[in-house]
Amino acid sequence: MQLYLMNCELLATCSALGCLEGDTYHKEPDCLESVKDLIRYLRHEDDTRDIRQQLGESQIVQNDLLPIIVHYRQDKTLFDACIRLVVNLTQPAMLCFGKIPDDPVFRHHFMQVMSHLQAYKEAFASERVFGVLSETLYNLLQLDWEQRQEEDNLLIERILLLVRNVLHVPADPLEEKKVDDDASVHDRVLWAVHMSGFDDLIKFVACAQSEQQWNMHVLEIISLMFRDQTPEALVSAGHARSAEEKQRDSQELEALRQKEHAEKRSRNLQRGTRHSRFGGSFVVQGLKAIGDKDVIYHQNLNNFKHYTHDLGKAVRRVPKRNRRAQECKDKRRSALNVRLFLREFCVDFLENCYNRLMYLVKESLIREQSQQHDETYYLWALSFFMEFNRGNGFHADLVSETMSVRTFHFIERNITNYYEMILTDRKEATSWSRRMHLALKAYQELLLTVNEMDRTPDESIRQSSNVIKSNIFYLMEYREIFLTLLRKYDETKQPQSYLKDLVESTHLFLRMLERFCKGRRNLIVQRKKVRRKKSHGKKKQSAFESSPEELAETWKTVEEELRGTSFQLSESLTESIVPFDATSETPLEEQRTEAMVRVQDALLARLGPEALALLRAARSVWPEGDVFGSADVEPEEELELLKQILHANLPRPSPEAVAEDEDDGAELEEEELEPVQLSETEFNFLDFVKKFANPAIVRPYLLLLKSYSKNTPHTNHCIARMLHRLAVDLKMDALIFQLSVFYTFNKILSDPAAAAYKELGTFAKYVLNRFFSVATQNNKAYVELLFWKNVGAVRDMTEGYSRDGEGKKPSWTEEEEEELRRLYMEHHDSEVPDIVETLLPLLSNCNRTRRQVVTQLVHMGLVGNAKELKKPKKGTGIVLWTEQQELELQMLFEEYKDSDDVLGNILKKLTAKRSRARVVDKLLSMGFVSERRELYKKRSHGAKGKSSGKGMTEEEFLAGLTQDLQDDPLDRDDDDDDDESDNESDDGEEDGDQEREKSQNVEKRSPNFPLTIKRRADIGSMVNALQQEGMSGPLLWLQNALNRTANDREDDDLSQAVPLVPLTETNEDAMDNKSFQRLLHKLGIRPPANEQETFWRIPAKISPSQLRSSAAALTPGEDQVENFEEQEEPRDPTDKPQEEEEEEEEEEELPSEQRAQALRALLLARNKKRRSAECTDNTSVGDTKSTAERSREKTSSKRSRILDDDDDDDDGGDDEEKDTPVGDTKSIAERSREKTSSKRSRILDDDDGGDGDDDGGDDEKENDATCAMEIDTNADADSDQEDISVPVKRRRKMVLIDEEDED
Repeated sequence: MQLYLMNCELLATCSALGCLEGDTYHKEPDCLESVKDLIRYLRHEDDTRDIRQQLGESQIVQNDLLPIIVHYRQDKTLFDACIRLVVNLTQPAMLCFGKIPDDPVFRHHFMQVMSHLQAYKEAFASERVFGVLSETLYNLLQLDWEQRQEEDNLLIERILLLVRNVLHVPADPLEEKKVDDDASVHDRVLWAVHMSGFDDLIKFVACAQSEQQWNMHVLEIISLMFRDQTPEALVSAGHARSAEEKQRDSQELEALRQKEHAEKRSRNLQRGTRHSRFGGSFVVQGLKAIGDKDVIYHQNLNNFKHYTHDLGKAVRRVPKRNRRAQECKDKRRSALNVRLFLREFCVDFLENCYNRLMYLVKESLIREQSQQHDETYYLWALSFFMEFNRGNGFHADLVSETMSVRTFHFIERNITNYYEMILTDRKEATSWSRRMHLALKAYQELLLTVNEMDRTPDESIRQSSNVIKSNIFYLMEYREIFLTLLRKYDETKQPQSYLKDLVESTHLFLRMLERFCKGRRNLIVQRKKVRRKKSHGKKKQSAFESSPEELAETWKTVEEELRGTSFQLSESLTESIVPFDATSETPLEEQRTEAMVRVQDALLARLGPEALALLRAARSVWPEGDVFGSADVEPEEELELLKQILHANLPRPSPEAVAEDEDDGAELEEEELEPVQLSETEFNFLDFVKKFANPAIVRPYLLLLKSYSKNTPHTNHCIARMLHRLAVDLKMDALIFQLSVFYTFNKILSDPAAAAYKELGTFAKYVLNRFFSVATQNNKAYVELLFWKNVGAVRDMTEGYSRDGEGKKPSWTEEEEEELRRLYMEHHDSEVPDIVETLLPLLSNCNRTRRQVVTQLVHMGLVGNAKELKKPKKGTGIVLWTEQQELELQMLFEEYKDSDDVLGNILKKLTAKRSRARVVDKLLSMGFVSERRELYKKRSHGAKGKSSGKGMTEEEFLAGLTQDLQDDPLDRDDDDDDDESDNESDDGEEDGDQEREKSQNVEKRSPNFPLTIKRRADIGSMVNALQQEGMSGPLLWLQNALNRTANDREDDDLSQAVPLVPLTETNEDAMDNKSFQRLLHKLGIRPPANEQETFWRIPAKISPSQLRSSAAALTPGEDQVENFEEQEEPRDPTDKPQEEEEEEEEEEELPSEQRAQALRALLLARNKKRRSAECTDNTSVGDTKSTAERSREKTSSKRSRILDDDDDDDDGGDDEEKDTPVGDTKSIAERSREKTSSKRSRILDDDDGGDGDDDGGDDEKENDATCAMEIDTNADADSDQEDISVPVKRRRKMVLIDEEDED
């Protein structure tokens, strides 16, 4: 019902516009309002575009709008409204529906709209309409920018869009059954444009500096004007045919005549001398039918050679995804007057507009100021006008803007982008394929223009050509682009015309490159070095092994040399040592390990000064963790560190084969690629042609060869020349030994018009002769015809297959097997770390390798799997977590995991003393805990229950207070992250509870999947395998991504899926690696869920703690890193760990009087608070709350000030330790502990704490001895709340003393 009302309203609105009488249009008084109503109706149309269809059926454009535009152009308001409406009605159907609909109903509506647009285009083929548009546009362009209004700019843009829409309407092939040289609707529109002078306005806008904002509109209009034209047809318009064209036409005509004559002759031979009414039936002996009998043939014998078993069968339907890509419609030749006018337009455009317009358009494309896919107009204009310029006399200065290396780079980048979009956006693969074809034609035209520049007599132009060629031949991207395109050709997505242009472009490039190389003896080009690791068959290089006697002698020599020089190094030696390569792609952690190995190599070579210089240089590069010693290390300590490095068994990288990219294709499949390195090398053209000897590249050529009869002679020549390079120049004719190729050769040789394909026929005979000569020597040659062959298969087919037994390893005799069994059983229970290394020197045959021994043990059944004999990972040897120590740590964790102080109990019971940070990291890496917070000391429930202060003794208060202080984040290990410290609040019980509730809520939202021991072991094995494959860089990138995501989720308190976007080629290759993807699955990272997603994503449900745990599991060689960081720790178990020494040093910095004063202030504040809570009324309660709030503010401010000064204080303490003797420091620390313990006992006995004078005296003594930190301790004695906020650092030292006293 609503649609019927809308039809009535539309009819009434259209009737109110006016009427046409003859050639005069009479408008109604409400004409303007009716036009605005129609615009409003179009704004609210539905998905079927019903308003647009109804207006098209009423022919409102032909009968009303165009007459109004012609007769009432002086009425500016009405004219603007009509232009707006016509622009809306003529917009392309693709913009209305978004795409060609698949639904039959919507497809019908789409076709209806298209038919209305074609009717509109025919109505616009009028000189009067374009005359009005041209005059209006001319008047607007005459206005200066100061006089031009916003409405004028809008009208200019709408006129340009209107012309664009009209020219964009495609032709109707069913209606326009025009032949060449006949005027179509498009030709008549172009002629109207020319007669109205609109083409001159387009050229003016293209070259005017003040109108450059319309450049994209102008370029789009020009591309639509030349849509059906070819540059070759425009160049030859109005000229007599040249001798070359006449000769080419005569050759084509002669080929057709010969083919027709041969077919007529074959038909005559098929007819018998006497007509037979009975064709006869024949039995074909040897050819079996469906049953066991022979085939009975019921036709004439003349047609028997075409007999197949497929006769009469239904044609099998080819799936849509396997169909060949459809070709674009063929070009047609327009009327002569239209071609002449377009030719003159091209000449004027090249002389006046081309360079400027192409420069501005490219700048807007680079700066992304244009709309999507606008670069296709640029690519079309480049290929079209440069080809026209070549055919019309070739003037290099007319196309100088697009003749540069930047243009080559721009097109190459677009080709790569289009190919990637073909793979990702599969629904629009056809559109991306057309854009890729357009970019390829532009690249081909650039090469043709450069080739034309070489033939000009102008020396400067030839020099410019040589400069461009030297650049594109030097860079690897331009040199290998055709190899990539041929290898990636897909006939289901790319049409045969694309393959034709690709083959011709490759032929041209190789011809130019060959000519360029002939004129030069040495051509240096860029080459990519690919560091490759064999995926199998490659043994790792074992670490350096030397006898203890040799090491002792080496160390004695090095020590004497260093002591002789007094540990002083020359400036030249110090400056020449560089331990770090900033340009290398090797991660920092690996470079640090390499620096340690370099130090050991220098020591083994008995180069003491070089080793010491390298150690000091590495210390300056990697100061963290004191891996190469601390900053204030003594010479004797450096000597001891060098001795440890000399005796350490450091992990040495396996030798990596650096192979050039010119290797055979068979080797590429067996090797895994690592990061690409660029270098320069001398270019060899024959080696470059060898890259084309690949079945993936030869197959597209042979596919195009199948349509030899439809190809142009030049295309067939390009195919024959490439196959000739492979078969004759490279002597790889066996690469073409394939049955489908021989079938094509048979068609060529038996073709009636074979004289027109002499080159192909000659080559086919050569290949067939070569095959039959090989077949006489190789009886398997006929079987090889069924398969495509790579370089290795070609070599085997022509030179002979490898004999049985060649390349096999020597076998084991019975005596050797018995010896191996006996030695294995003797050392099986000896608990040696590597039994294979133990057995190798004991074998009688000393030439046996580790791989041979392992393989034989598995073959004899002594071990079940080769993984059981995997070589143990060798660390630095300084500090290692052995299996017994890990088992001990696991048992201690299981025993104390429910206690209040898990980490403290584990540290007390550990046999091998280690720092808190190392134990925490090991617990995280083994998967026992998922975050550091689980190891913090827990508060007792009794303290929380007595927080009100009632019924609590002084001892209980102090015990609860110290327990609360231990839970303070500043009391934890200094190696903990500052972010975790900030998350824990010390301002009071209320803030702490809120923080705990918040963390609990976060844990509830995220699933809890802590990394178990088995899961972490699996991840560790995957990480080690990937590290051996050369993926240390991607693993480090993944670890950083996990940590960064965890930090972001903690800061923002928001969780959403985060994509892993690889920005380097190494990371992209890793994301495509199957092993790396299995690791991502193991970590919980999900792959792309659908076609709209491209990248792997970190799910939103994973909490920050779990992300950090996963990142910790990715640390490669964790034990090795720990060894580096722990090499400065004392080996004597009786020595104290480094963390305890640091805590003692910090205790010496604080006077004991300050700790006693803090305890006394806290006790007084507790008593006064209890008394005030019993005596005060409601008013005093409010005052107390405000006082408490002020106290919290002061506490927080003091804490922030102390936290900011922690680093400075530590530095200051270190400086003072240097000036204080060691003995004095120890005595001071002992006196400090005695005074602290005595004062604590006096405080506990005295409720009032009246020892202020004595404390003050002690305070002065302590300040004279160990005043290393300037902390404001002069709190206001009258303010008890102020005393509560004593410095946090002081409270932490007090708790540390309590722990020592308990020990």
